[in-house]
Parts: sequence; C-alpha cells; structure tokens
Amino acid sequence: MEALFIYIAKSSSLMLMFYCAYYFLLRKETFFNSNRWFLLSGLIVSVILPLLTYTKVIWINASPDLNTNFQNALLNKSHQESADWNWNYIILGLYGLGLLIFIIKLAIDFYSLNSIIKGKKIKQQADFKFIDINENIAPFSYFEYIVYNSSLYTASELESILEHEKVHSDQNHTLDVLISRIFSIIFWFNPIVWFYKKAISQNLEFIADSEASKKLSDKKAYQYTLLKITTHENCVAITNHFYQSLIKKRIVMLNKNQSKKRNSWKYYAVIPALAAFVLLFQIEVVAKERQQNVKVVSKEIESVDVYKIWKSSSDSDLKEIKEKLKSIHNIDLKYSDIKRNAENELTSIKVDVINGKDKSQSIQTGDKTIKGFGIVVITNKDGKKKAGIQTTDEKIAVSKKLTINDKTNTTEIKNVNTNTDTNVNVNSTTSTKTNSDTNSNTSATVIINKDNNTKVITSDEGSTVAVSNGTKTKVKIGFPLVIVNGEQMPSSFDMHSIPNENIESVNIWKGDNATAKYGSKAANGAIEIETKN
Repeated sequence: MEALFIYIAKSSSLMLMFYCAYYFLLRKETFFNSNRWFLLSGLIVSVILPLLTYTKVIWINASPDLNTNFQNALLNKSHQESADWNWNYIILGLYGLGLLIFIIKLAIDFYSLNSIIKGKKIKQQADFKFIDINENIAPFSYFEYIVYNSSLYTASELESILEHEKVHSDQNHTLDVLISRIFSIIFWFNPIVWFYKKAISQNLEFIADSEASKKLSDKKAYQYTLLKITTHENCVAITNHFYQSLIKKRIVMLNKNQSKKRNSWKYYAVIPALAAFVLLFQIEVVAKERQQNVKVVSKEIESVDVYKIWKSSSDSDLKEIKEKLKSIHNIDLKYSDIKRNAENELTSIKVDVINGKDKSQSIQTGDKTIKGFGIVVITNKDGKKKAGIQTTDEKIAVSKKLTINDKTNTTEIKNVNTNTDTNVNVNSTTSTKTNSDTNSNTSATVIINKDNNTKVITSDEGSTVAVSNGTKTKVKIGFPLVIVNGEQMPSSFDMHSIPNENIESVNIWKGDNATAKYGSKAANGAIEIETKN
C-alpha cells in the first residue's frame, strides 16, 4: 500500500512539473504542435519514470547491533501496520468509489455519442465522414466523423466550421482528448490533472484555429463564426467541438505574431528538473553486508568463510556468491530447480558445491519458503580448502554450529534430515533431501572424513555424534562439553545464546585430546569459548 501511495505522489509531482513548465513558459508561444507533444510527453513520463529505478549497492561492515535493530524494526513495523490498516483501506475505498463514478460517467458519454451518430446518414468525402443532424448541438469531430447542423449556419460559416473540424480529424486530436480523459479518471483526486486536461483541449483548439484560418480567405469572418457558435453551448463530451468557452483567448492567439525560434529553448528547461527528480528519488541505495571471515582457534583451521543464502536472495545475489567462490576459492557452485513464490521468495533450490573431486549438495523444496543456509569454505593453515553447506538461522550473522574432524584430510559438509533418534544412511556417497511430508526445510551438518569413512553429524539443536561406516546405523545424539570463560556449562546450555559479537575465540578439543584435558565427560568433544567481556 505504501508503494502505491509513493508512486501516486511521484507521478503527480511530475505532472505538476510539466504543467508548470507549460503554463509559465510555453502557454503564450505559438508553437502549438510542439506544445501538443510536450503535454502528451508529460503524461507519459509521469506514468513511466516513477517505475524506473537504479539500484546502487554500498558495501558496509556488519554492525554489532544489526540483528537487534532489525528485530526491533520488524516489531515496530508490525505495530504501525496494524494501526494504519484501517486508514489504508478507507483511503483505497474512497479512491475506488471515485474511480467507479468517473468510469460510469465516461460510459454514459460514449453512449450519448453513439446515440447521436447511430442511424444517421453519412456522407463520405475523402477520409472524412460528414453527418448532418437536426439537434441543436455545437459542431464536433470524433476521429473521422464530423457532425454538424447545417440549418443553423450560413454557407461561409459552415465552411469555416468544417475546415476547423477537418484539422481535428486529420491530426487525430480525438486521441489526445481520450488520453487526457483517461488520466483525469485515474488521477481524479489530483487537481493538477484537471488543469492539465484543460490545457490539452485548449491547445488543440489553437492548432485547429491556426490551420483552418490559413485555408480561409477571410480571417475576420472566421473569428465572427467563433463568436456566433458561443450561443450553442450544448456540447458532446469526449469529442473535439468547435465551441470552446475561452473564445477570447482563441481570438488573441489567432492574431498573435509567430513566436521566434530562439524561444524553443523553453522546452529544454524541464530536463534539469527531470534529472534532479531521478537523482533524488529514482536511485535506490542498497546496503549489503560484507562477507565475514570467522577465525577458529585450532591446530588445523585458519579461517571459515560463510556465504549466506536466504529466502529473499535474488538471482543477482546468487550469481555474486557463485562468482566469489570461483574467483577467491576456485570452487564451483551450481544452482538448479529454482522456484519462487508471488513475493519473489525462494521456495525451492538445489545447490551443488564442487571442490575438485569432492561434491556437496543441498536440496530444499516444498510449499513454504526455504530455510537460510550458508556455503562454507574452511581453509586450513596448509592452504587446503574444505567446502560444503552449513545450515544457519537468519537471526545469526555467521553460524556457530561448527564441527571439526580430528583428521586433516578433505571433508565434505552436507545437509541431511535428522532427529534426536534417527536412522542415518552412512555410505561413502551421501544424499540430502528435504522432508517432503512436512514441507519443512530442517537440516543438519555432516562432515565426512574420506580416510576412515566416519561421519560427524551436528543437528539443529547443536548436538554431535560420530558414526562409523555401515549400511544403516541407528545413532543417539550426544552433547559436547561446553566451557565458557573456564566455567563448565550444563548439558542444556545453548551456545546460540552468546551473541557473535561477544565471542573472542573458540577452541575445539576432540577425541583423546578432549578426554585427556576434561576426562570422560568430554567423550563427545569439548568446546572452549572465550568472550570479550
């Protein structure tokens, strides 16, 4: 709703700008045909330009309070939307009512016009169709039709009238009238559009008067005919009619000297205003967070790069991640089965991460939007890279759920569906699918060591278990020992409760090293977290 109001405001302001340029600079010039196209261009620009935007991306560093601010903004927005809901629909209802009234009025005008033309005798002459009627109606033209009552005028007067209407018909002025009428219906609430419509109709009469007077021998007689027609005030809408209320202005413009060509600079005065409009309102600045490197303090890992994919990721965002993985890490990324909903959010995606001979895959599909996940690249101190897919949470900038195998060989990180008590297919080649029964996108992290075919599974709850290779193995998930600032945490402790920005370093102990330091309670590994405070 807000986007609609913004569009209407922008369109109305552009319409006002063109009208002011015409009224103050061009109205008194005799460039009638140029004025015609200037006014029509103003209507077209006012509709199209607000829809064209240029997106400028500014890269920023992550703000420590970004997540908190984002959540607060969403909360405030929800309260504001609930408060403004009624007003939005009331305003929309009033606009719809006005729109309906003017559409009905247009339909009545078409019906009235059709009733006048239908069944009448038509006299074809060149490209014109003349209709002589008996009603006391001011002469008018509608496309190729020219309608008049010959009994009301002398031969010379009728000649002036027909020459005038021929100009309207020959130059298709009816299109201008219809276009201005449609705009006045759509923007009926905007007073500028009514002035704009009047300016278009008036300028069309200037054109017809100017061209018709050139073909007539007696210019003064033509002006007397204009005065006589003022007694016939019964006019047909949506037509070009000979009678116009501003007869004085038409006569003044008929007798005015031609404008000098150097005055045509006035048409270009609107260009700086259009440029300012584009610079102020049509350049959208988008702030994007730079990819973060998470340093993990261990004997083997140098850094972890996380490239996040959300349900709101656009095609350009996906392409950018693919290019960065290739240029920075020489890792290939392939997308397929991409589907989006009406809000352009991802509901299905298949991602293949190819690192040499190793391949990781994630498939998410269903009726709901996907869960956010990250393409993870682990760089060892010896320069070797391990790539895979890590599930994440949109509230967390970089996932803290990182399980590291005790070996230094190439690993593969993948997504699988798992529960606290689950059957895991443990083969050398792993497959990942979304749970189609629930249409949810639940997943866990799997690291496969290629030497001993051992998997380490980290569930969404943060628990970890090592599983030996076999056809199918039933596993129970255990929890690693968590030490925060030297203090042992209970098994129910959630590492996600520690904000990312508060973590100074993470030490991960595994296998014999863990039990040697902390005893049997660290059989599932130990994680030491040091906070900045």
